[in-house]
Amino acid sequence: MDSQHYLSELFSLEGRIALVTGGSSGIGRGISEALARAGARVVIVARKEAELAATVEELSALGCRAARVSADLSTRTGVREAAEQAAGVFGEPDILVNCAGVNLRPPMSELSEEAWDSTMALNLDAPFLLGQRFGPAMAERGFGRIIHITSQQAHRAFVQSGAYGVSKGALESLARSQAEAWSPHGVTVNTLVPGFVMTPLNQRLSSDPDKVAALAARTLTGRNGLAADFAGAAVFLASTASAYVTGQSIHVDGGFSVH
Repeated sequence: MDSQHYLSELFSLEGRIALVTGGSSGIGRGISEALARAGARVVIVARKEAELAATVEELSALGCRAARVSADLSTRTGVREAAEQAAGVFGEPDILVNCAGVNLRPPMSELSEEAWDSTMALNLDAPFLLGQRFGPAMAERGFGRIIHITSQQAHRAFVQSGAYGVSKGALESLARSQAEAWSPHGVTVNTLVPGFVMTPLNQRLSSDPDKVAALAARTLTGRNGLAADFAGAAVFLASTASAYVTGQSIHVDGGFSVH
């Protein structure tokens, strides 16, 4: 057996269908491209039509099969509508990546109920509802991959974690609950934990050069993350290679969490 065939058996996503929320920018954009280039048909769900169109156009230019659904995942009705639209493009997804999120972090004493509700709706409720919609069907088919994107704030409090940290900690617990329910039936559920990545979601920190440099110095690699750094981990977790990896939080952070 040649190496190319062996690697294809392990990691190829040919014939798979992926749904990526928040897949038109930042880490989600990098993961969308990785899954598509590994062979999956990818449906990207996000709010901004211009970013969605540009992402699908770029992926199509690479020879990938990609489509888009513009949706508001901050309401339960919006999530349900988006799920049905997405499933109607290529079919029921084998891979679900929850990357869409909101990063509202006022000081805890100023955290309003509205900010709390908005954070939980997008960061926690949407992944739960999408899991409920697609997880049981994956289990019935005997194969599925669910990947959540969380945060360092799921494990430690700093730079005003607030409701954001709570939502990401809960999302990692959700992953374990989903794994308990569906992994006996071939569905793995894991989370990727980024370090600091220069994305629109992190605009508040990204605009401060001193803080950016300090965060880079805290890693073991000496640099902050890039969206492309998540490609290999995402393909691994989406592929047959990860069949015995489930309920895990995998840090892709340049050693940030251990330094």
